[in-house]
Amino acid sequence: MRRLWGIVIGFMLLSTGHAMAQDRILISSEWGNVTAELADNAAVDALVRMLPITIGMRDHLRQEKTGNLPEALPEAPRQRDFSAGTLGLWGSDDFVIYYRSGRVPQPGIVILGTVTGDDSIFDCPGSIAVQLQRVR
Repeated sequence: MRRLWGIVIGFMLLSTGHAMAQDRILISSEWGNVTAELADNAAVDALVRMLPITIGMRDHLRQEKTGNLPEALPEAPRQRDFSAGTLGLWGSDDFVIYYRSGRVPQPGIVILGTVTGDDSIFDCPGSIAVQLQRVR
């Protein structure tokens, strides 16, 4: 009986292994490239379905780059605090890459993911186009 349970549990772990793997994206620009690990929510699921995309981004408050997605993403839980490297969603189509830590007013941001590379490449004044594509 123990052997049967071991086989069942092993099969379950193997069959869910892909589902447990965290999705990643590559964010490319003329300033450099970084990868990001994505959160697990409905907004991220919708974002991944629209990849690859290019987003024109502008500097905002010398803490973040913001740009509009081609379409709105569904609502997901929000929070007010963020750290450098956070990918967020302010409005339903307002994509944000934070390169400094801070706090936003209510209603907060939807967390889309976290940059795993050097997010300081975005700490430059001015606008930039970024390309988002899924990493397999």
